[in-house]
Amino acid sequence: MSEDYYKILGISRNAPESEIQKAYRELARKYHPDLNPDDKSAKGKFQEVQKAFTVLNDPGKRELYDRYGSSFESMAGGPQAGGSQQYSGNASFEDIDLGELFGQRFGGGGDGGFSDIFKQFTRGPRRPGKRSRSRQRGADIQHELTVPFKVAVTGGEAKLRIQRAGGKTETLSVKIPAGIEDGKKIRLRGQGDKNSGSDMPGDIIITVHVSSHPNFVRSGNNLEVKVPISLSEAVSGATIDVPTPQGTISLKVPPGSSSGTRLRIKGHGVKLPKVPQGDLYAELQIVLPASMSQDDLTQLEKLAERYPLDPRANLTW
Repeated sequence: MSEDYYKILGISRNAPESEIQKAYRELARKYHPDLNPDDKSAKGKFQEVQKAFTVLNDPGKRELYDRYGSSFESMAGGPQAGGSQQYSGNASFEDIDLGELFGQRFGGGGDGGFSDIFKQFTRGPRRPGKRSRSRQRGADIQHELTVPFKVAVTGGEAKLRIQRAGGKTETLSVKIPAGIEDGKKIRLRGQGDKNSGSDMPGDIIITVHVSSHPNFVRSGNNLEVKVPISLSEAVSGATIDVPTPQGTISLKVPPGSSSGTRLRIKGHGVKLPKVPQGDLYAELQIVLPASMSQDDLTQLEKLAERYPLDPRANLTW
């Protein structure tokens, strides 16, 4: 079935480039899968919008599309002498970082942070008498990068050493957006290789891996940490210091707390753009002395007799 790219973007067939870009900005915000985790159709809609924009924002591809429809990429010949035109703009929402969309990183501009994204798409107006041609991209560079747990949560900067075609190596700095998850990708557009015959370089695609933390673990946008407390703190209650991504805070331990008690610290989890910040869950762990005197053990036995308790009463198969 032929796809109507103008209908997908909600614009007229004679819409100027500025209107095409405005429509794309609005729809990209609306359908980005990271902003619609409960909408299973969001990914497909976003990819349709991305594909339509990639074609209509390129004068050469748009001209072919207007003549032949969405099957233009399979048409040989076309308005340019010398061969067929092929569409290679398969869209992937993973190629676009939410921080780039909403101006949280890379110096988002006044129109909502889309300036960096549109550098890859925007084409200048065609000069009279000249036909447009598809730009040939160089090769992409794939790179694996492992970042510390803390950097993945709070954001930061990392160095990576890239080996380019011909064996040349180069050291680059890359911004790590706050809240990035293990396995996510960062795309540095236009920083890949520029092959012979290409008029623009490819991209650097970085797969991010997050190292483990000795104390904290991540669950979605929430963080979990096991907090050791003494026996007296568990029995009598106490105010203790607990580190968080936003700094050290004071946490009140209720009197009579047992190991495994979970205390919620609201708003101290992972922070992402345009979504509520996660929480931190502190799980209390009572730490006993490695050894105790016989007198101390006797006192504990007396306490157990005074306050009888069956801690395994509800332990069943």
